[in-house]
Amino acid sequence: MENKLQILQRRKEIEQELVDLLKETGSDFSLEDIKEIIYNEDGQDSLTDIIAMFDNGLGLVELENVLEIVNDAWNYFPHKILGGLSPIEKHP
Repeated sequence: MENKLQILQRRKEIEQELVDLLKETGSDFSLEDIKEIIYNEDGQDSLTDIIAMFDNGLGLVELENVLEIVNDAWNYFPHKILGGLSPIEKHP
């Protein structure tokens, strides 16, 4: 079980990974766009919307990396429907 400090630290790492990935893929989207979609999520389509932000004809290895980072972001970033908590905070 992670404490609040570890969760915040991991969240910062994920943010940096996402920023790096956005640059690598030449995406027109920003970290704030991703955080907003996660916060205001309305079901499984939200996850698909985020993955699509990185789609520049990615190969399988790159897609796997994107899926892993996006999944981490989904679990560690706050969601409005969870009262502003992340799933990891809600269900440690």
